[in-house]
Amino acid sequence: MSICLDLDDAVVLVTGGARGVGAGIARVFLSAGATVLVCARRPPDVPVAVGERRAGFLPCDVRDPDAVRQLVADIVDRYGRLDVLVNNAGGAPFRLAADASADYHAKVVGLNLLAPLSVAQAANAVMQRQERGGAIVMVSSVSGSRPSPGSAAYGAAKAGLDSLATSLAVEWAPKVRVNSIVVGMVRTESSHLHYGSEAGVDAVAATVPMGRLADPEDVGNCAAFLASPLAGYVSGAVLRMHGGGERPAFLAAADANTEPASSAGRASTSQE
Repeated sequence: MSICLDLDDAVVLVTGGARGVGAGIARVFLSAGATVLVCARRPPDVPVAVGERRAGFLPCDVRDPDAVRQLVADIVDRYGRLDVLVNNAGGAPFRLAADASADYHAKVVGLNLLAPLSVAQAANAVMQRQERGGAIVMVSSVSGSRPSPGSAAYGAAKAGLDSLATSLAVEWAPKVRVNSIVVGMVRTESSHLHYGSEAGVDAVAATVPMGRLADPEDVGNCAAFLASPLAGYVSGAVLRMHGGGERPAFLAAADANTEPASSAGRASTSQE
């Protein structure tokens, strides 16, 4: 028996889908046959497309609840339904917590936690009326589950987003499934802003157990799975997509247990 990821009749909204990770997510849904709409404050530099299939673009600042409600209403007016929401819009520049203003912190939390809640509320109102309900995927970050120096408010917001997803999964079941993806480091057109030169990007990639940074489509593959019938009994889940995580720093600093396992085995055996 073959397993096929078929989203031919799905209408999908990807927030922050005009570039970077969001565009990669949109391309995966397009490849799966879905009708895809992306929203952002400004249009993509080039259309988000796979072959001849293109994602539609709708301008929206997801921090504005009125604009969000109008966005979802426009999609339903045009397509008659909304099956999948991928809450991808987010981010924050590097800023040490002690140096950032209260307004800065509020804006970061607003974009990365309150805005996804607002979009999810608008989508849920539609999905609850649909016979097949719908699926919501939150794009979260490893910054929400480990220290995030230089982006503390962002990390705190992403931790809140994971918690939010589990609560909404309970409140909105059984019609609407809600899950989150904890995303690690991703190579995009903006990687240099976070990791520096190409040598810096490669050095960062070498710290990941999988030996590379994720591609935007890697995130899209996880989102498409969670949105598909293949994950029909998956809700309230937090899927970690970080290439194995990060090697603990103490292992690089320690001078014990550095020999190959074949020669160190006897020293670690206490039963002889």
